[in-house]
Amino acid sequence: MEVVAYNLFLYFYLIFFNELAIIGARTLCEEHSRSAKFVSKLHSLGSADGEDNNTKKDKIMALPTFTMKQLMEAGVHFGHHTRRWNPLMTPYVYGVKDKIHIINLNKTAPLLHRSLVALEAIAAAGGKVLFVATKHQAKDIVKDAAERCGQYYVNNRWLGGMLTNWTTVSQSIRRLKKMEADIANAEKLGLTKKEVGVMTKEVEKLRGIFGGIMEMHGTPQAMVVIDVPREMNAVREAKNLDIPTIAICDTNANPEMVDYPVPGNDDAARATQLYCDLFVDAILSGIEKRLGGAAGKKVESERMADAADELEDEIKEKEAKIKSKTTAARAERRGKLAEKADK
Repeated sequence: MEVVAYNLFLYFYLIFFNELAIIGARTLCEEHSRSAKFVSKLHSLGSADGEDNNTKKDKIMALPTFTMKQLMEAGVHFGHHTRRWNPLMTPYVYGVKDKIHIINLNKTAPLLHRSLVALEAIAAAGGKVLFVATKHQAKDIVKDAAERCGQYYVNNRWLGGMLTNWTTVSQSIRRLKKMEADIANAEKLGLTKKEVGVMTKEVEKLRGIFGGIMEMHGTPQAMVVIDVPREMNAVREAKNLDIPTIAICDTNANPEMVDYPVPGNDDAARATQLYCDLFVDAILSGIEKRLGGAAGKKVESERMADAADELEDEIKEKEAKIKSKTTAARAERRGKLAEKADK
């Protein structure tokens, strides 16, 4: 009898773990198929837009596209240590590996595309974009990106009131321009070497703060932020002035503070370069459409935005179904346990 009981136990034990393995394999297949479906949709739509553009006489620059492979290679999916995280980023976290949060790129891709569409629309309407990143590894990347698309940047230090107190900031910029003109005409003005040296030091200090916004002439129509917790003062000022904010939100950020959050790594230089390249291409696309008189035409990227939204809705529906199945199974188990307890 003991041998029979042991064999029965072993039989049911193997069946149970076999079912667990099948469920795990199905889950992995669903994740893989969802990511593959999203990438294939982006590729097909991108190629279709390319064919349409080639047939047009007046070729217009298309919205930049990206792939899941590019995001993976740039390390966009790496978050912060588990002890440094914001609970509001939970919906965008895929899991934990070696005490590091892993960001769900299935959520990042549609949100990144949505931010590119918004940037293109703002640039097409003639809006100004301000890039903000004061951390060491992103300074030069952001400066180069802003200069490539003819926009503005703050990469050294964010002064309090740089947007909300623009009147005072503009006075400091006028003073900076006047000192630069005085240094250039030092001989005509009869300035001594000591006076020129003091003014040069002051100019270098002010240029480090206002160098990227000297020609902005007013508040911008959009702001791009690389590290939300570090640039919280800039984010708050933009929110007070109702300026749309596009921000890279790592796992320690608050996505509710910005209008267009993009879950992703904000520390890696390679990831920052990828974000900036995509943002620059989107801005240039909008500027080209505005200069080409395409304001009245339908924006070509709407199809890709719709596809991304549809795919995002499908993912949410599938997740809701899985959750409902899980809750139903739990309720059934609890009912059975309650019945056994009553007996």
